Amino acid sequence: MHVDIVPVGNVPATVKRAASSALRSVYDCEVTIGDSQSVPEGAYDSGRNQYSAENFIQLAERVGRGGKNIAITPLDLFYRRRNYVFGLAYLDGSGSVVSTYRLQTTSDGGFSNKSASEIVEDRVRKEIVHEIGHTYGLEHCDNNRCVMNFSPTVREVDIKEENLCGSCQRLIG
Repeated sequence: MHVDIVPVGNVPATVKRAASSALRSVYDCEVTIGDSQSVPEGAYDSGRNQYSAENFIQLAERVGRGGKNIAITPLDLFYRRRNYVFGLAYLDGSGSVVSTYRLQTTSDGGFSNKSASEIVEDRVRKEIVHEIGHTYGLEHCDNNRCVMNFSPTVREVDIKEENLCGSCQRLIG
């Protein structure tokens, strides 16, 4: 499998490297990083002061060159009625998106003595692996250590591991 990372906006090299290495390590796939893209037309919702995650997925599907394509952006994303999302993907789809905007919250609930940048990179790695997991057909997992566990807050992201649990691993073969 080939995953193409599609940066949208100003995505730091450290974030792109973290995403790429996480995908390689968990899915043993080829990863490429495309050229930075502009924010998709019509994505901004002035009433919410946020961007629609679905527009970024469509952009990733359109410009990505992989079997799976994931947009990464520093912008604040929403999906339907949710206040915000860290990322979004459609089950068995080819496109997905992760936003680093809310992953930058400094509080990690006291779980580690890592630097703020290391904490953000850990979160990015987990969210990238999580969203690509959905494109492989994985749903949310009840195991709170599994990367496919639903995590609506950074605290839950910090608790889970970067890897798939045994049950989820078996589902993708």
